[in-house]
Amino acid sequence: MKTGDRIMKKAYCIGIGGIGMSALAQYLKEHGVAVLGSDREKGPITELLERKGIVVMTPQRAENVPEDADAVVYSDAVPEDNPERARASALGIPQSSYFEMLGKVSVGKRTIAVAGTHGKTTTTGMLAKILTDAGAKPTAIIGSIVKDFGSNYVSGDPDSFVVEACEYRDHLLELSPEILVITNLEWDHTDYFPSLTALQATFREAIARVPEDGVIVTNPHDANIAPLLSSARARVVDYTREEAPALRLPGDFNRANARAALAAARAALPTLSADAALSALAAFLGTWRRFEYKGKTVSGADVYDDYAHHPTAVSATLEPLRARTKGRLFVAFHPHLYSRTRDLLDGFAAAFGAADKVFLAPIYAAREKDDGSVSSGLLAERIRANGVDALALDSFDALAAELAKAGPEDVIVTMGAGDIYKVADRLVAAGAQK
Repeated sequence: MKTGDRIMKKAYCIGIGGIGMSALAQYLKEHGVAVLGSDREKGPITELLERKGIVVMTPQRAENVPEDADAVVYSDAVPEDNPERARASALGIPQSSYFEMLGKVSVGKRTIAVAGTHGKTTTTGMLAKILTDAGAKPTAIIGSIVKDFGSNYVSGDPDSFVVEACEYRDHLLELSPEILVITNLEWDHTDYFPSLTALQATFREAIARVPEDGVIVTNPHDANIAPLLSSARARVVDYTREEAPALRLPGDFNRANARAALAAARAALPTLSADAALSALAAFLGTWRRFEYKGKTVSGADVYDDYAHHPTAVSATLEPLRARTKGRLFVAFHPHLYSRTRDLLDGFAAAFGAADKVFLAPIYAAREKDDGSVSSGLLAERIRANGVDALALDSFDALAAELAKAGPEDVIVTMGAGDIYKVADRLVAAGAQK
């Protein structure tokens, strides 16, 4: 496979279990590249890769990196001093971040990039579903496993890309989309963007880069997006004008995602049948960790899991759950990153108003170190100050024990961008064994 002026025959992926990286690994393998990689531990994504013949090694060790690799691709969570990256440097193997490589392999292809603070994954999945059902056969790289495809990767036309983009570290600017979808915009990734204004600057540049014959699909009435559109050369399409069908997925936010996907699909495929597009959306099953129903506990409580890790997403997810809960709503939240928890603390403190009980896991550090400025205990105090019962716990075992107290009319939701889904899986597995 050629990327730029280089031929890539073998690629080693560090953090291959990452949701984006794993989709890229599948794409590379399908296009003739020998792919292998490593991660800190095995999980549902690495199991999917292994079923597809991709070797995944744990733990990460320098000797894992093959001397004959043509490229090493790493996720954002992998620092430069990682032993495998250090080994690649010593061997002189070119290294690229996940988004750098995604930008390289999509150069010259018709690319639709889906960006924004909330709803990117679901919108990308919906868009891929509409186009696939319409016979357009896009290649899609999605930020979660889409139930309709059984994967986060959809094999299709190598010259047609649908990709989930991310603004973190300006990764969005690695892509060259003909169609850019911006679902919405709020301050996030606070460890990189010191303010909303800084975040908007990245999106302003992304908007300006879309060619004149391209399309920008967004909500031009969004106060955080409207000022950026003056930089646009491309036509702007207002997705809020679309009428979405009744969906399997609840919530106003999913209806907004559907409208954005529908507008993008029309822009990509002008001959698209309205009936076919609406039928595809109505049938869309959803994605892993996005308002996902998991099953019941031993006592009969319903269990959901969701990726929400921003105050707006937390609140938007809890509202429809509250509406379908006859009893109490139990929330197990896994704060993601010290910086996000600290900088958006007021928002998080107010986001759990629909819950009856909130249990907080220790903050998921990911790429950060604890500077002592924030903790789950502090967040619990702030939630309690807003009138919601909240308790910080020190382990998943403790969380599971508290959630197991939920009764048959209660609803449980595990939330966060870390591995809190394991608690939901444990509760449901115990329920299945009773």
